[in-house]
Amino acid sequence: MNRPIRTLSVFCLLLFLALMINATWLQYGKAKSLDNDPRNRRVIQAAFSRERGAILVGKTAVATSVPSKDQYKWQRTYPKPQEYAPLTGYFSYYSQTGVEHSQNQVLSGDDSRLFVNRLVDLVNDTDPKGGNVELTIDPKVQDAAYQGLQALGKGVQGAAVAIEPSTGRILAMVSTPTFDPNQLADHDIAKSTDTYNKLLKDPSQPLINRAIQTTLPPGSTFKLITASAAIEDLGMTPDSKVDGHSSMKLPQTTHVLHNENDESCGGAKVTMTQALDRSCNVAFAGIGLKLTDDQLRTQAEKYGFGQHYLSDLAGQATSRFPSTLTPPLRAQSAIGQYEVAATPLQMAMVAAGIANHGVVMKPYLVDRVTSSDLDVLDQTDPTQLSTAVTPKTASLLTQMMVSVVDHGTGTAARIPGVEVAGKTGTAQSTPSRPPYAWFTSFAPAENPKIAVAVLVQSSNTDRTEIAGGALCAPIAKAMMEAVINP
Repeated sequence: MNRPIRTLSVFCLLLFLALMINATWLQYGKAKSLDNDPRNRRVIQAAFSRERGAILVGKTAVATSVPSKDQYKWQRTYPKPQEYAPLTGYFSYYSQTGVEHSQNQVLSGDDSRLFVNRLVDLVNDTDPKGGNVELTIDPKVQDAAYQGLQALGKGVQGAAVAIEPSTGRILAMVSTPTFDPNQLADHDIAKSTDTYNKLLKDPSQPLINRAIQTTLPPGSTFKLITASAAIEDLGMTPDSKVDGHSSMKLPQTTHVLHNENDESCGGAKVTMTQALDRSCNVAFAGIGLKLTDDQLRTQAEKYGFGQHYLSDLAGQATSRFPSTLTPPLRAQSAIGQYEVAATPLQMAMVAAGIANHGVVMKPYLVDRVTSSDLDVLDQTDPTQLSTAVTPKTASLLTQMMVSVVDHGTGTAARIPGVEVAGKTGTAQSTPSRPPYAWFTSFAPAENPKIAVAVLVQSSNTDRTEIAGGALCAPIAKAMMEAVINP
């Protein structure tokens, strides 16, 4: 064989070898990722012809499949669309989101744990069915959160989250404005695509789950983290004296920091409890100046800042604390301003960590997974995420938070006969837009069953009336009452 022919033969052999390697990689190495890719129309088209499993809240389906008269055999429907859309997401020809996406393998019936069921269906010559996903949501808490945000009127952008402190179970998760997933699951592809494009262009961003995907300055609710660091690292107590003046000049600048309404907190010196009662900016900025960057940041991270901890829904935004701070910026950060940013889920976890004696549990949404015959395939076990503070510190923080609801800015969250621990927050935005209103709480204070965070990002309320205590506390109260007084 002459040299040119030998060279060409070797080259062709290498081409065939590369082709075989590539085919093997695509069929085996990347098979799962390609199957799960929401752009894979062939997989989705096949799934449209299969009875998809239900997403359940208690015994009620919030996403289910019903027989269809068209070529696809089954139509995905959502009985309570707007209320549960941020959780269920949608299952459409072109994409999936929410639990529909994260639990797609189970719902579609392709999960390896359903192999026996698929085998039985094959032997019996019956169409395969997907498994069911049961959520941790308490429908009464979810209703209270949804109705509370809706009652604020049209144009409200906000979110509400509730957690069971001892386990991390998510009891409610609501985001507004919302959308109707039934319109996106429509088998009229052109119609559903048109709806999707309109939602995508909507300036109010209804497709965003604000409970986990929006990070905003937490304002005075962050003072719970500053107070945690003050007790843990500076040895302070609820009775420790702090600056109660109406304003203070920040070091190294000409900027003057003011309390809300430019009022004092009750005197030149007040206790830390009194400062939290009145949400005193000057007092907690002063505490921030006594702490180091690392102490504040570490304390925030112990509550979950900077971490990704929710695996049941895609797109969880990471709450942030600045990496490097000058003294004046540390003072601003200590009151939840500057570049501090958190999701409502994160601030619910702060309250839940305090409620659970300082232990922060990993939040989860999927309680268990079952086959179509209701055989349990998987049950989620509670998992500890971190220890934020000692039990003693958690007890002192609880004492201070109860005072906020009993005597301070959180009186709208009072529940007769029940001790409620809470903290209001009003975070300043830009001069052209109103502030953000926050409230986080838990109850009963001595034996917590629920921890809550409520955010109102934007509303039609007059700017002067926007405050966590006024807008968010009543919603949090209703959510807590749904558990305490069912």
